Amino acid sequence: MKMNDARTLSAEAQEDLRKRVVRAVVKDGMPKAEAVRTFQVSKTAVHNWVKDYETNGMAALQARKRGRPRQSRLTARQAATVVRLIRDRCPDQLKLPFALWTRAAVGELLERRFGLKVSVWTVGRYLAAWGCTPQKPLRRAYERDPEAIKKWLAVEYPVIQARARQTKARIHWGDAMGLRSDHQTGTSYGLRGRTPIIPGTGKRFGCNMFSAVTNRGDLSFMVFKERFTTPVFIAFLQRLVRQNQRRGRRKSFLIVDSHPVHKSARVTRWVAERRAQIEVFFLPGYSPELNPDELLNNDVKSNALGRQRPATQQQMMHLPRAYLHSTQRRPDIVRNYFREENVRYAAG
Repeated sequence: MKMNDARTLSAEAQEDLRKRVVRAVVKDGMPKAEAVRTFQVSKTAVHNWVKDYETNGMAALQARKRGRPRQSRLTARQAATVVRLIRDRCPDQLKLPFALWTRAAVGELLERRFGLKVSVWTVGRYLAAWGCTPQKPLRRAYERDPEAIKKWLAVEYPVIQARARQTKARIHWGDAMGLRSDHQTGTSYGLRGRTPIIPGTGKRFGCNMFSAVTNRGDLSFMVFKERFTTPVFIAFLQRLVRQNQRRGRRKSFLIVDSHPVHKSARVTRWVAERRAQIEVFFLPGYSPELNPDELLNNDVKSNALGRQRPATQQQMMHLPRAYLHSTQRRPDIVRNYFREENVRYAAG
């Protein structure tokens, strides 16, 4: 049976149709199935109109203004609450069945918090008006200690900075990173519906690197095949000391994370014996965003390796080495890492 599309009717005609159907079903006792055939409307429409009438009377059947509402159905206070929750919480922390803030997640939040049911398109307009854009989120460990980070920024690092000025030491920020042959970044154009295929070796191999940067644009690094172990770290420390001596600098302060190798007894003894040349300091746990060298790591992964297809381990090791040698000759690039918001505190 062909149904009439009531959306083509005027608002007044739609209201009249709803009222005639409800009168026939509720007052005259017409079965809903017969009302569907008689008025040529859907079974769902008949059910909903009768339900609305039983809940709110004839007022629920009256014509309403068409089109998008000119004003938001959220109050300014409700909108501010939603923005604050999006900024400070994840959906699962609010017991919503989502891991990320999508339009569907925000829509469910509106319905649970304020009883407001809106379409995903309306949610999208709300998000745009609030200045929210889709972004790739950063990962933060649950074990992260905000108080330790505050102490580092307000007390510990300023003390290190003051000592560096007094002793004319240069502050280096270091970190180790693993590289894999199957790492890939970026996109490639192709025909719609046909994902591009990039040929490459099926073998998996990797290498590691340790690097250190300063806010003056200095870069030191090692690329190696073996695992990152105590002897490897000590070899890097020796290289860093030699480089500083060649550059006529008295001392190095190296800031690293709390990796077990960095805190091993052998490293501790080695550094203690050369306290006049180098000292090692440790960032708060689970806070890689405070380390400017992480930005160099991302740069190397994305631009030296992620867009290339190394066929052998030797070729793979050549790619980051060549890229890092090039970056060493561009101290302005290294200084730019320190402009990122989370590490700007280390730029001075």
